Amino acid sequence: MSANRTAKSTASIAGHGFVRVSAAVPVVYLADPAANARQTVDLLTAAADDGAAVIVFPELGLTGYSVDDLVQQDALLDAALTALDAVRGATTGRSALVCVGVPLRIGDGLYNTAAVLHDGELLGIVPKSYLPNYREFYEQRLFAAARDAPVDEATVLGRRVPFGADLLFEADDVPGLVLHVEICEDGWVPIPPSTWAALAGATVLVNLSGSPVTIGKESYRRELSAATSARNVAAHVYVASGFGESTTDLAWDGDALITENGTLLARTTPFATPSQTITADVDLDRLRQERARMISLRDQVGDYADRLRMVRRIPVTIGARRDHPPLRRTVARFPFVPPTGPDRDTRCREVGNIQVQGLTQRLRSSGIERIVIGVSGGLDSTLALLVAVDAFDRLRLPRTNILAYTMPGFATGDATRGRALDLMGSLGVTGAEIDIRPACRQMLADLDHPVAAGAEVYDTTFENVQAGQRTSLLFRLANEHGALVLGTGDLSELALGWCTYGVGDQMSHYNVNGSVPKTLIRHLIRWMITTELHDARTAAVLSEVVDDVISPELIPPGADGAIQSTEDTVGPYELHDFYLYYLTRFGYRPRKIAFLAQQAWSGTYDDDTIRHWLTVFLTRFMANQFKRSAMPNGPKVGSGGSLSPRGDWRSPSDASVQPWLDDLG
Repeated sequence: MSANRTAKSTASIAGHGFVRVSAAVPVVYLADPAANARQTVDLLTAAADDGAAVIVFPELGLTGYSVDDLVQQDALLDAALTALDAVRGATTGRSALVCVGVPLRIGDGLYNTAAVLHDGELLGIVPKSYLPNYREFYEQRLFAAARDAPVDEATVLGRRVPFGADLLFEADDVPGLVLHVEICEDGWVPIPPSTWAALAGATVLVNLSGSPVTIGKESYRRELSAATSARNVAAHVYVASGFGESTTDLAWDGDALITENGTLLARTTPFATPSQTITADVDLDRLRQERARMISLRDQVGDYADRLRMVRRIPVTIGARRDHPPLRRTVARFPFVPPTGPDRDTRCREVGNIQVQGLTQRLRSSGIERIVIGVSGGLDSTLALLVAVDAFDRLRLPRTNILAYTMPGFATGDATRGRALDLMGSLGVTGAEIDIRPACRQMLADLDHPVAAGAEVYDTTFENVQAGQRTSLLFRLANEHGALVLGTGDLSELALGWCTYGVGDQMSHYNVNGSVPKTLIRHLIRWMITTELHDARTAAVLSEVVDDVISPELIPPGADGAIQSTEDTVGPYELHDFYLYYLTRFGYRPRKIAFLAQQAWSGTYDDDTIRHWLTVFLTRFMANQFKRSAMPNGPKVGSGGSLSPRGDWRSPSDASVQPWLDDLG
């Protein structure tokens, strides 16, 4: 099953907080503005028809960046102005904001500018602020900088328009869309103009660039764009010149990138000879949510309030289409799981190191040199045991100080019991088996439960008597041996409340799995198998663990021999983890979470199934906060957050779920 997929659902992105942006790299016709205008019009027409609300072209795209001293020729400048007028005319009836690069004379100065166009109108002109004059660049020979401009308005194409690097283009009908434009070197300086713009509210930062390519520059551009979007909690669109620029002394790769808060959404093919356009849907809701949480960003807004008040805001009614095609964005099916490829090993090791260091420090600070852990042969206890082994190895404590117990009950299968014993044996821990059935029978008899009289009544009491007996044993064993009880319950179970209050999957002395969701646990164990972190005997057991049905094994198999399945009761963990991520990490509305799930899981779950299990998730999540409010200590693992009441998630235990259900409809 693929971890990621590009959405192919027929659902529209309208109304879900996305805005479509495009970066276009036309073939350059050097010093031929009319030909460049035709290329530009063709690309913007296609992008606008595809629903783009923002379309960005390269620096000096109407003349070519590498025209050198020709840019000071009146004939070329006149032709460039004519070309700009042609592009302006082509935007008539289009909803997109179009940013094109053009040299313009304003007063006595010649400026390297970006013209921002919309629906047949020139909205504003942005001059380049920082002119490179080193190595192959000598722009100060040709152009004046933005700071040198004696005016803040200019007459261009017969209209008086705002002129300056302080312009924000703010859509009044697309909530959250605020555009800022800068040019090439502006984005490479220590404090780019886009930084001030972001503090002033800009969410889509665009950079029209020339940017000839040299060895290593492609990776540097990616790092720069990703860092710019992450630091400013914004989207960043970077467009460099491509094929057709002069190769007298330089080469051009036509690099264009769209990033969002540190994530690469789209990138062109390097060194392509035809024109290229890339498109992605930027999640304005995500940016808004992140900015609202980031108190330090708001602090800087206050620190520089006087400067930010000087920004000029240009309102524009986009008139955005309401019939957008499907979402143009990769939606991860497993948002908690590290992506495949070179980063996977690093990310998985990092998760393990966080868990191990948390337990190592707790043992060191408490002075305790033994732990007690219940090992069922399932996913959660397997991962917790592996973490414990690594922690004891790092502390140079004998693995025999790990006191592992398998505690078969009324429904424990031979397979899981055998896996538990094999795993304990292969890892060299002190393993033991305690049959909980005699004690459970006594308690059921004391409760006058029907099972004690031979009836097959497998209710919550029947299940929890077994769960409670196991936990009671673990804590008393810890008392007996001077040990710490290591918890095994995971983030997914805590989110759903699929844990018994006060027992092992909710209560312990320390829990290394408390912020690790079920989908990630399965992935981590699979990764451990493939990376040869354990010997063949251990790896064989781990393979059996990840392939088995998730079950608490508290109710005996039915007449058909089928064992109790957790997911048959509460729903698929792969969906619940998806819902959990977007609800707690970004605070999205349920209808948006359902929309994203439809994109990610199209072909696997239909819309009705997605909405059904989302309703179950929301109801269980809100009803079980009281269990999370009493959860034990444990390390936070991922940026997706944890549900610790001392960390990422503070919520009352008696809140209503109704507003969330009403939103889902």
